[in-house]
Amino acid sequence: MTVPAVGALTALAALLCLTAALGACGRRAACTASDLLVASRGVTPWWNASAISGEYISAASFLGTAGLVLAYGADMLWLPIAAAAGHVLLLAFVTAPLRRSGAYTVSDFAEWRLGSRAVRRIVTACVCFIGWFYLLPQFEGAGVTLRVLTGAPVWAGWAVVVAVTPALVLSGGMRSITMVQAVQFWVKLAAVAVPAAALLGLWHMSGGPGPLGDGVPRFDRTTRVHMRTDAAVTVPADVTVTARGRVDGARRDGGPLALAAGRHTIGRGTDVVFPAGAAVPHAERLPAQDAGTWAMPFARGEEHGLYRTYSAMLGVMLGTMGLPHILMRFYTSASGSAARRTAALVPVLLALFYVFPALYGTLGRLYAPELLMTGDTDAIVLLLPGRMLPGAPGSLLTGLVTAGAFAAFISTSCGLAVAVGGTLAQCARRTDPAAFRAGVAVALAAPLALLPGTGAHGAAGLVTVALGVSACSLCPLLVLGIWWRGLTPAGAAAGLLAGGGLAVAAGAARLCRAAPAGWPAALLAEPALLIAPGAFAAMVAVSLLTRRRVPRHTDRALRRLHCPPDPGTGRRAGPRPLVPPDRPFIA
Repeated sequence: MTVPAVGALTALAALLCLTAALGACGRRAACTASDLLVASRGVTPWWNASAISGEYISAASFLGTAGLVLAYGADMLWLPIAAAAGHVLLLAFVTAPLRRSGAYTVSDFAEWRLGSRAVRRIVTACVCFIGWFYLLPQFEGAGVTLRVLTGAPVWAGWAVVVAVTPALVLSGGMRSITMVQAVQFWVKLAAVAVPAAALLGLWHMSGGPGPLGDGVPRFDRTTRVHMRTDAAVTVPADVTVTARGRVDGARRDGGPLALAAGRHTIGRGTDVVFPAGAAVPHAERLPAQDAGTWAMPFARGEEHGLYRTYSAMLGVMLGTMGLPHILMRFYTSASGSAARRTAALVPVLLALFYVFPALYGTLGRLYAPELLMTGDTDAIVLLLPGRMLPGAPGSLLTGLVTAGAFAAFISTSCGLAVAVGGTLAQCARRTDPAAFRAGVAVALAAPLALLPGTGAHGAAGLVTVALGVSACSLCPLLVLGIWWRGLTPAGAAAGLLAGGGLAVAAGAARLCRAAPAGWPAALLAEPALLIAPGAFAAMVAVSLLTRRRVPRHTDRALRRLHCPPDPGTGRRAGPRPLVPPDRPFIA
């Protein structure tokens, strides 16, 4: 076993021990349904903001953002900005009213606000699909991490996440994972910041090339590339290589091979050695960009690129407002004002983190360009420390990055498991803890069963599917349910079915690689710009057509959402508010 592999496994073992210790602390305090679902509503703003940030920094943030910057350049920096903007909108429009509702889950809120069990069931289905789509990149990221660093099969990474997540969630629920997620946020921040600072300093002291290089990426030395899967690549310029394996359908025995500029196929297990200075071939799905194109937004002339960018930004921004595992965290706040303070801290913490993935993507263009050929761009954060700093120091940094990566997978998976499992249990109105356990099992089993058939997708691409479903379903429901008196059960159901159903169908088609070329491909890949406004419009239009069916308790519900307690008496202003009809169904 290589030295980096030993360092990675050691760091993983240390992280699992720390996680077990933190989970045990929460487990001793968790004994009621309120502990399981909302940590007894006693989490402080700073602690809760750290836990929310730990949940949000998933595989897509830790691995995917740097990989997207490496592959596509400056265009991808809009996605972290959209995520931060989504948290600002969440702070402005959702957090405090949602906390004042007294609900335990988004489904509880929907039934309390609209008085409809049918709407509750539709919301529960949306929560499940969002959670399942969001869990896919956590499993895939774990598999990629262990495969790249240790050579283990991808299912080994899946097994680690699937084994640790229920152990934490079922033992203490939200109270148990709050401490884990809060501490793991700072582990992730250190894991990405310390190596980035060291590598940036090393690059500066070595007098390396400018951060963009010249023209398309080139190998700075003779480089052997091992293809782990069958791939089609685009060679930018004629080059003579040595190849052992299958190239363009023919078996090669390790002798010289001239590759003309253009498309070539390379078989799984093939080794190709490129001379120093050769232009780096790119996986067929990735654009080959020169320095200027890579550094400028919209410069590469991608088909329907402007639509794709704005649609992705809207999906991430609105989707962040409706993520069930993030929303459920605000129910753990002691009051609406505490939830608002929590939401105000989250963008600050996320901004601290998102400074660093762009550095990895930029340095990766210089020091690990072969990832553009293999398509494993998500691995840049894992491989760059060992590539720039060989030996024991690089192995230590690789171990730190590995710990941060698995902290991202585990903390996000725990939050999703609690959100989906709790929602299913509440919807079933079961009074025994077995319902919560069964819900958690369903939350983890469904994406695990789907993962082998989805093919290889980047972590960020998989997360945008979940965010798209959230943007087109739960976001319209929350915004209109909190701020518009005229929303009716029929309107909410129409918008949820239209928006959520179309978004789920587009996501499933994307995962199955069923998208054709041209506009259909762009619409399936990034549907939020069309579907999300359509979902809002459907809710408003059907509600206007059924305005006589506005729930009778709407005025009292809105007073509860928007009237904070009187600071002198602790009571709310105005008439006595409506008490939510739903109690926690888990004893």
